[in-house]
Amino acid sequence: MDEDENTGEDAAARTMPSVVGARSREARLRRGLSLEEVAARTGTSASTLGRMESGIRAPSLDLLLPLARIYRVTLEDLLGSYRSSDPRVAPRPLRRGQMVYTPLTRRTTERQRFRISLPGRDPHMPVDLRAHGGGEWVYVLSGTLRLVTGDTVTDLARGEAADFDGSVPHGMASGDGEPVEFLALMDVEGERVHIRDAGLFGDL
Repeated sequence: MDEDENTGEDAAARTMPSVVGARSREARLRRGLSLEEVAARTGTSASTLGRMESGIRAPSLDLLLPLARIYRVTLEDLLGSYRSSDPRVAPRPLRRGQMVYTPLTRRTTERQRFRISLPGRDPHMPVDLRAHGGGEWVYVLSGTLRLVTGDTVTDLARGEAADFDGSVPHGMASGDGEPVEFLALMDVEGERVHIRDAGLFGDL
């Protein structure tokens, strides 16, 4: 990369906080909300929000995610075009209990894609069920995935996929006692309910 390219990237990095702050302020005003009201709903101080909107404070993902939900916009709406020109995503496996999940999309996308690995378990054990807005999609890479949606139990083999309504209580686990690996597509609310708040399958 030559010096001109570096200079351009540095300028974009310096400009990003003010642009994102302005977009956030516009979205807040469109919703008719005050800084104090948003602060109360996010657990962040009004002064912190004000500095972010003024471009003084760089926005963090932990702040932008709840703001996007409150303003009913996507992260792309707040971030605009300020993202790397490199289209590649660097997958980094993360562990929660015995579950290993690898995000396969950038955090700025409205729907998140994951590669998820679950350990084997007794197939007679109940599956923890949760519900949320939006839909979900799964594709089995290896093993057998037990998908429970409401009162329906479906065992998905390698190469099989399922698409279902997230508002119906649902859960997934190994269906035959062996480890299972699959791809999952879910929105931000699904990620929060399944992975961030409680783990995709409760306490494994």
